[in-house]
Amino acid sequence: MSTQPPVPGTDQPIPSLHDPDWWRQAVVYQVYPRSFADVDGDGVGDIAGVTDRVPYLRELGVDAIWLSPFYPSALADGGYDVADYRDVDPKLGTLADFDALVAAAHAAGIRIIVDVVPNHTSDLHVWFQEALESPRGSAARARYVFRDGSGPDGAEPPSDWVSNFGGSAWTRIADGQWYLHLFAREQPDLDWSNPEVRADFEQTLRFWSDRGVDGFRVDVAHGMAKDLSEPFRPSDQDHLPLDGSDPLYDRDEVHEILGSWRRVLDEYDPPRSAIAEAWVPARRRVLYARPTELGQAFNFDLLEAPFDPEAFRAIIDENLAQASQSGASSTWVLSNHDVVRHATRYGLPDGADSGAWLMSDGREPVLDRDRGLRRARAASLLVLALPGSAYVYQGEELGLHEVADIPRDRLQDPKWARSEHTDKGRDGCRVPIPWSRSGSSFGFGPDGAHLPQPADFGTWSVEAEDGVDGSTLELYRAALAFRRTHRGGEDLTWLETPDRVVGFARADGWRSVTNFGTDPVPLPEGAVVVASCPIEDGLLPGESTVWLTA
Repeated sequence: MSTQPPVPGTDQPIPSLHDPDWWRQAVVYQVYPRSFADVDGDGVGDIAGVTDRVPYLRELGVDAIWLSPFYPSALADGGYDVADYRDVDPKLGTLADFDALVAAAHAAGIRIIVDVVPNHTSDLHVWFQEALESPRGSAARARYVFRDGSGPDGAEPPSDWVSNFGGSAWTRIADGQWYLHLFAREQPDLDWSNPEVRADFEQTLRFWSDRGVDGFRVDVAHGMAKDLSEPFRPSDQDHLPLDGSDPLYDRDEVHEILGSWRRVLDEYDPPRSAIAEAWVPARRRVLYARPTELGQAFNFDLLEAPFDPEAFRAIIDENLAQASQSGASSTWVLSNHDVVRHATRYGLPDGADSGAWLMSDGREPVLDRDRGLRRARAASLLVLALPGSAYVYQGEELGLHEVADIPRDRLQDPKWARSEHTDKGRDGCRVPIPWSRSGSSFGFGPDGAHLPQPADFGTWSVEAEDGVDGSTLELYRAALAFRRTHRGGEDLTWLETPDRVVGFARADGWRSVTNFGTDPVPLPEGAVVVASCPIEDGLLPGESTVWLTA
């Protein structure tokens, strides 16, 4: 820790920003900028809003802010359709606003991680607009994946590849050619075999690193390299092979690209960190996390796991082993901008389809909100005790649930239209978060919010939970404050525990014990540091976690 004075309003000293290994056990707070805080009053969150809330994040105790895309975008996919990789969307601010955010965060000892989206651009990107105006076989089209169609007169798509948002992954343009888009049609895929593409993205990494960015989250890192030889082979993202042979995802060639990125990131002192979003089999994930590549890769296993002790323990064991194999540290995620919030997942009946629940506007099956939050608090406290990096999604520290009843005509996620209205998509976890008990947007901004908020959102606001003993916000604050000074070592020791209980000790002897069952169990010996539920009569309640010191 630094010997610098404490952050104003806290008794915590500002940590040094020169540690090259800061990311190994960091707590990273994901901000979805459009739904975090709105300063200018247009109903959309902005960069200045994030800067305004830096003191809140410092008091919460996070080490870094991860900003989801804030670049110029038509919002065909929530900002992941990037029209300019080296600017700020005018609706969110300016580069000067971004610089002010970096300065404010760094002054508080908080680092900045930004999203980079290399698989595809927006169809409004200057490159793609040039490609549309250029002839077949031109250098402009060679930056993307343009192909002639199949069938009579080329009227059929070049292959049967399917978009992640539903429908064909190919769209035809006016001159009859087709372009590839693994996501929305407004997100044309780049051709990463093109040296110009590679050079341009390296320039982007330097652009943001030169502005003080500390790290990068790489979107769809496993989708950049593709086998575009014809005839095109089928692809099945849900059952990727383990030998890197799928034509679209997790190809071995991607690692040469990421290795070149690591060389760019290592030009800086300290080196810039990076983490891969790679939905690949566990045995392949370690490749992205090697120190010669990005250094870390997201472990999404807990996003798909039930609230079950055997599932949690198996996932922890496997991912700690992977981290040791790759030389990285583990990453732990319970919620993010792409999935139903974990307070809701854990409150639905075991095995329930959250997508079907969303389609019923949250009516069927019945959500047990109290149980979901109880389990979410227990799981969060367990995860925050683990060695490795913890990624916290905005609002989870308030115990927010998914918003299921957004009116159909207010939905923004392209999944809704592309799925022919069978998948409501991800808007429910992207609803602007509440800061105050009342107001037109519960403190998000002065005049409404771009997605509708529930009428009871004020109950879950920062104002309602601040300083309230037992609130989820105070639970997170207490846990992160203890973790900050007790995260030595990158392994754990499992404890002997009763059935349905998972316990482990960290390097300096403090312990985390989680009761996954519903019946109370005897509380282990030790002083209680923090607990997800009230502790009474020497018993650990069901569906709760406690941290103990000797």
